[in-house]
Amino acid sequence: MAKKIVTDLDVAGKKVIVRVDFNVPHKGDVITDDNRIRAALPTINYLLEHNAKVILLSHLGKVDHKDPEKTAADKKKNDMAPVAKRLQELVPGHKVTFVNATRGEELEKAVNELEDGNIVLMQNTRYEKGESKNDPELGAYWASLGDLFVSDAFGSVHRAHASTVGIPSHLPSASGFLVEKELKFLGDAVENPVRPFVGILGGAKVADKLAVISNLLEKCDTLIIGGGMAYTFLKAKGLEVGKSLVDDEKIEYCKEMMDKAEKLGKKLLLPVDTVVAASFPDPIDAEIETKVVDATAIPADMEGLDIGPKTAEMFAAEVKAAKTVVWNGPMGVFENPTLAAGTNAVAKALSEAEGTTIIGGGDSAAAIKKLGYADKVSHVSTGGGASLEFLEGKGLPGVDIIEEK
Repeated sequence: MAKKIVTDLDVAGKKVIVRVDFNVPHKGDVITDDNRIRAALPTINYLLEHNAKVILLSHLGKVDHKDPEKTAADKKKNDMAPVAKRLQELVPGHKVTFVNATRGEELEKAVNELEDGNIVLMQNTRYEKGESKNDPELGAYWASLGDLFVSDAFGSVHRAHASTVGIPSHLPSASGFLVEKELKFLGDAVENPVRPFVGILGGAKVADKLAVISNLLEKCDTLIIGGGMAYTFLKAKGLEVGKSLVDDEKIEYCKEMMDKAEKLGKKLLLPVDTVVAASFPDPIDAEIETKVVDATAIPADMEGLDIGPKTAEMFAAEVKAAKTVVWNGPMGVFENPTLAAGTNAVAKALSEAEGTTIIGGGDSAAAIKKLGYADKVSHVSTGGGASLEFLEGKGLPGVDIIEEK
């Protein structure tokens, strides 16, 4: 059964609580990237156009509740007021009321006075200690403010928090357009892909992607492994990897995955050459002297920091021949211009591929935006953690709780 979406609800004149993901990068009062706010606009505008009273909840950054000094500093740093200001600019003709509270008289008064077609944006949900613990009393209190709940924060649906799971356990609920779009792209890719289906995994640690590697091997035709995690696989093959990042505890696991690929008749591609340097760049974007070596000839005193040109060519050819591609994790230290070539080559190949191309959030999303290819792929996920858990085959608590159609 499919989950209800916002169009399945009768929202006119109703108070609709929407969990959005306004966890945006900011410096002081300045929002440096408003993509996540814009991503929520289709759902917000639909509700406004259908005369709903819209109550928006989001977290912003982290709030340490253990140390009172840190708590105060985090609250000051992660205040939602600048977000409200930017949102108001994006919805001209509708009033955005920012409430600098997460419960109490001021919030209740603003909600009770809210008129159809206008918005109340509440202060950062993480100001409440009980948010991340899914405190049942907090979820019930927030639910009491509204008539309906819409889940549109894909970046948070993998967390069972009071604002993602607590509220919809008390109210009729539906997914917003962003969550619906994310689930459609990721769901179709993993469960019903047009083949050949290529999965690309990069990033630093094998441990972060254990279940993803195993699950994707069963679903895709080719699994490409790059980034820091490739060196653990190369070491598992018995190769010298020098000072490269290796997760020694996961070597046996990598051997098992290579055996699994062989048994399932799947291609598992590892780098054939690599860009090495004497040490990791410090700072990360510092100039660095590098050389390209064969993957079988990494010097003992050097460290692999990017895939080499032959590997980039091999990976790109595989991507261009695919009909479905899911990519999560960069191919090297892409923040450094000298070490971004591998990630750039894969991003370029995705932008030129004719099939469905999906970027699974996080560093890959940052890389593809930085390189200017974001509008040339089918879908860039707004939730790194959520998309990873989806690729692992895990349920997403903030989606599982939404009512079925």
